[in-house]
Amino acid sequence: MELQTGVFDTAMPPIADDAFLLSLVQAGDEQAVATLYDRYSRIIYSVALRVLSDAPAAEDVLHEVFMQLWRTPGSFTAVEGSLGGRLAVLARNLSIDALRRRRPIDLIDAITLGPPSDLASEAGRNRLAERARALLQQLPSGQRKTLEMAFFDGLTHREIAEMTGQPVAAVKTYLHSALLALREAYRP
Repeated sequence: MELQTGVFDTAMPPIADDAFLLSLVQAGDEQAVATLYDRYSRIIYSVALRVLSDAPAAEDVLHEVFMQLWRTPGSFTAVEGSLGGRLAVLARNLSIDALRRRRPIDLIDAITLGPPSDLASEAGRNRLAERARALLQQLPSGQRKTLEMAFFDGLTHREIAEMTGQPVAAVKTYLHSALLALREAYRP
């Protein structure tokens, strides 16, 4: 290989560190993202696959992690710790979010419809459902709304907090209080 004089070589060092690559990503360098992808895609995919147990969904999470890195590289440089660890945590969190979003659909698919096998047990379930509806109506409105958003809409604590404008700690307290009230109401 022949070196030319007077030509500025902008190639990355052979073993570029993550901070250097992130600075290049902030400058819009696609090759730096490709290098980070080559470096961390296996671990991110593995984390997502372990959580989701679904290869296409894990690939979606892998794609989303690198899209976030490309869109907001500054959010990765401001946090301490290794970049690989931060990307793996992001993959885990995105995977859990994906799992929560699909869980209600999975539950609906698992339900088999058919005639009740025992009318007495069906009547008992109906009484319990009516009692549960009545108890929900007795809860304070904040607790009831939070409980409905969490259990019927399948929203996370963070999503509920964003929608209601409440801190996440308040959402957790509302849910905890509502569940305790329901448990007490069902005690014999």
